[in-house]
Amino acid sequence: MIKISELSSKDIVNMENGKRLGHLNDLDINLNTGRIEAIIISSQGKMMNLLGSRDSNETIIPWKNILKIGSDVILVELPERYKQKQMITELEQEQERKEPQR
Repeated sequence: MIKISELSSKDIVNMENGKRLGHLNDLDINLNTGRIEAIIISSQGKMMNLLGSRDSNETIIPWKNILKIGSDVILVELPERYKQKQMITELEQEQERKEPQR
């Protein structure tokens, strides 16, 4: 077993390009199964804001994309196309919030 505090101290590295992505800031947990669905990292090191909404600089990495959890690093596979798709989704969500209610 591993504690969340131990996970959050590890560097997260994308094996696709060797870049360091940051540190774990949050987890998405399926309350029905108790399983971790994804890890969430933020380039600014923030958790959630006061209203509970997600920071636009967050990267969500599905649990299935974690390749290895080592003693000081978490190796993930995060294809560039996945990150681009996530950015498009975030832009669409932002536009929906800005549109006036009809």
